[in-house]
Amino acid sequence: MIEDDAYQGLHHLSTLILTGNPIKRIALGAFLGLSSLQKLVAVETNLASLEDFPIRHLKTLKELNVAHNVIHSFKLPEYFSNLPNLEQLDLSNNQIRNIYHEDLQILQQMPLPQLSLDLSLNPIELIQPGAFKEIRLHQLTLRNNFNSTDVMKTSIRGLAGLKIHRLIMGEFRNERNMGEFDNSVLEGLCNLTIEEFQIVYLDEVLTDVAGLFSCLANISAVSLVSVQISSLVGLPKDFKWQDLELVNCRFYQFPTLELFSLKRFIFNANRGSNNFVEVKLPSLEFLDLSRNGLSFKGCCSHRDVGTSRLKYLDLSYNDVITMSSNFPGLERLEHLDFQHSTLKSISEFPVFILLNKLLYLDISYTSTQVVFHGIFNGLISLQVLKMAGNSFQRNVFPNILTTLTNLTYVDLSMCQLQQVSWGAFDSLLKLQVLNISHNKLLTLDMLHYKHLHSLQILDVSFNGIEASESQELPQFPSSLALLNLTQNNFACTCEYQSFLQWVKDQRQFLVEAEQMVCATPERMRGTPVLSFSNTTCQMSKTIISASVLSVLVVALVIVLFYKFYFHLMLLAGCKKYSGGENTYDAFVIYSSQDEDWVRNELVKNLEEGVPPFHLCLHYRDFIPGVAIAANIIQEGFHKSRKVIVVVSQHFIQSRWCIFEYEIAQTWQFLSSRSGIIFIVLQKIEKSLLRQQVELYRLLSRNTYLEWEDSVLGRHIFWRRLRKALLDGKSWNPEETADAENSQPEATTST
Repeated sequence: MIEDDAYQGLHHLSTLILTGNPIKRIALGAFLGLSSLQKLVAVETNLASLEDFPIRHLKTLKELNVAHNVIHSFKLPEYFSNLPNLEQLDLSNNQIRNIYHEDLQILQQMPLPQLSLDLSLNPIELIQPGAFKEIRLHQLTLRNNFNSTDVMKTSIRGLAGLKIHRLIMGEFRNERNMGEFDNSVLEGLCNLTIEEFQIVYLDEVLTDVAGLFSCLANISAVSLVSVQISSLVGLPKDFKWQDLELVNCRFYQFPTLELFSLKRFIFNANRGSNNFVEVKLPSLEFLDLSRNGLSFKGCCSHRDVGTSRLKYLDLSYNDVITMSSNFPGLERLEHLDFQHSTLKSISEFPVFILLNKLLYLDISYTSTQVVFHGIFNGLISLQVLKMAGNSFQRNVFPNILTTLTNLTYVDLSMCQLQQVSWGAFDSLLKLQVLNISHNKLLTLDMLHYKHLHSLQILDVSFNGIEASESQELPQFPSSLALLNLTQNNFACTCEYQSFLQWVKDQRQFLVEAEQMVCATPERMRGTPVLSFSNTTCQMSKTIISASVLSVLVVALVIVLFYKFYFHLMLLAGCKKYSGGENTYDAFVIYSSQDEDWVRNELVKNLEEGVPPFHLCLHYRDFIPGVAIAANIIQEGFHKSRKVIVVVSQHFIQSRWCIFEYEIAQTWQFLSSRSGIIFIVLQKIEKSLLRQQVELYRLLSRNTYLEWEDSVLGRHIFWRRLRKALLDGKSWNPEETADAENSQPEATTST
C-alpha cells in the first residue's frame, strides 16, 4: 500500500521506480508533493487500470511506464489533459485486446504530438476503424501484437487517419507469432500519414520489397532490422526515401540501389553479401557500410557510390579494402572510418591528398605499416586522427603530422612504439588529447610535448616507462588537466628520486595515481609509487658517503704506509739502537758504476789510514738472505755514525741510490745530527741534477767535498774528509798528529 502524502516534501525528486512491488492499494493523494517528478515506472505492480492510477497531479511527468501489468482497457483517462509534458507512455505486455474510438478521445481534445506510445506484446484483436483518426503521435510501436496476418491487416486499416512521425512494427527475437507475410499486409498504411517506418524481426523472406512498400513511397525514412530480403532490385527511382537503414538482415547479394532522393544509407551487420557493388545514389551524403565483412577491390571514388556529395563514409569492420585511388569526386568528405578493416596499398601513395575538408579519420587496427611519410598529405583540416593498432618502421613514430596543424585528438595506442622522433608533435598547437598508451616507450621525455600549448589529456599508460628522460623535473604544458602514467615499469630507486617526488607533488592531475606501482627493484615490486620515501635515499647517501670515505682513508693509509714503510722501519730502528755504540764509522751510498773508485780510493785511504775508519759497504757487510732494503736500514744506517753519499751522474740515474739517499735524509732527521757527508765525484750537469730537487737544494745550501785528481787536491780532500769523520768519534790527539804527518806519504802511495 502507498498511503496519502507518502512522498510529501520530495519536491526535487525526478524519478520514482516502483517495479516489482505487489501493490494492492494506492491512495488518491499518494503522489502529492512530487512537484518535479519526470519519470514514473510502475512495471509489474499488479496495476489493472489507468483510471485508478492517481497521477493527475504530476504535471511535470514526461515518461510513464506501466508495462507488464494486467491492464485490459486502453482508455486514456481524462486526467491525461493535466499531463501536458507527457512524451512516453509504455503499455507493453498488458492484456489490451480492443482499441475503441472513445479510448483515444482525450488525445483529440488535448493533443500530445510528442507522445510515443508502445503497445507491444498486447494481444490486439481489434482496432476500431477511425479510432486514431486525426490523432497525432510522435511514435507508435506495435510488436508481437497479432497472431495472424489477417488480424494485422484489419488492425492496420483501423489506424486510418493517424498522423505519426515514426511507426514501428514487427516481432521480437524469441517471440514470433506471424506466419506468411505477403504484400497486402501493409496496404492499410496508405491511409496513414507517416514520416518514418521500421520493420523489426520477420522470419518470412521478403521477395517483393517494392510491392510491399508501395504505400510508403513518399515517406522520408525506412528501416529494416533482422529481416530476410532476397533482393532490393526494382525499387522505383522516384521513391522519396531520404533515409534507408538495413541492419542485421540477410541478403543474397549486395543491394544494387538506384534512388535519386536518398541522402542517408546505413547498411550494418548484414549477412550473405561479401562483395561491394556500385550503387547510384546521386543525393547521398551519409554512407555507413560497417560490420558487413565486405571486400572492396578498389577504393574509393565517386563512381563507387554514384555521388559526389558524400560527407560521411564508414567502412569499418569489413574484410580487405584495396586502396586504388585517392578519392576523386569525394572531396566533400568530412568523416572517414576504416577501423578494423584490412587496408592494402594505403602507405604507397598519398591516398588522402584530395580530402582537404576531412575532419575525422580512423584507420585503427587496419594492419597498416607506415612507410610512406606523405601518407597524410592533403589533410589540412583534419581534427581527429585515430591510428591505433598499426605499426611503423623500426618502431619509431616519424614526422608525419607536420602539416596537420588543426589536429585536436590523436590516438597512437597499441602501435609497438619504442621511440618518438624529435619534433613529431611540435606543429600540433591545437592538440588537446594525445593517446600513446599500450606501447613500448621506456622513458617519459618532456621535450616531445613542450610545444603542445593546448594539450589537456595525455595518456602514456601501459608502456615500459621507468622514469623521466631528463634528470630535471618534468615540465608539461600548463593546459594539461589529466596525465595517465599507470601500468608502467617504474624504477623506485634513489637515482630517480626527483621524478618520484614529482609524482607525489602532481598527483592531483595524475589519473589513478594510487595505482602507479614500482616494478624495480625486486624488493619493491608492486609497491605504490606514492609510498616511496626520500628518507631512504638520504640514509643511503649517508651510508655510501661514509663507506666511500672509509675506503679512501684506508687506501690512503695503505699508500702512505707503503710509501713510508722503510722510513717507519728506520724510526723503529732508531728507538731500538739509540744509546748504543756504532759498529761502523760511516755507511757508504754509491752507484755500482763508481765501485772502482770506492774500493781503490775511499776504502783504501780511510780503512788503511791513521786513524783507521771502519766503513759499511753493501758488497762486503750486508748479511746474505736478508732483503736489500732491510740490510740498508739495519746494517747501514742503524749501525753507522755517518753516511757518505758519493754523488755522480750514475748515482742520480740509479733508483736504488736515490732510495738510499731519501732514507738517509729521514735517518738524519730522526737521529738529530748532521751525519751526511756529500762527495761529488765528478762535475754533474745542472739540468740532470735538478731532476732530484731535494738533492740539488742540499748541495746548493750545504758544504760538500769535491774530488780532484791532483796532489794538492787529494791532500785537501782526505784531510777534510777525515776531519768530518772524526766528529763524534773517540780519538787520541797524539795519534791524530802522527796521522797528519804521515798523510802525504799515504797520499803519494795511492
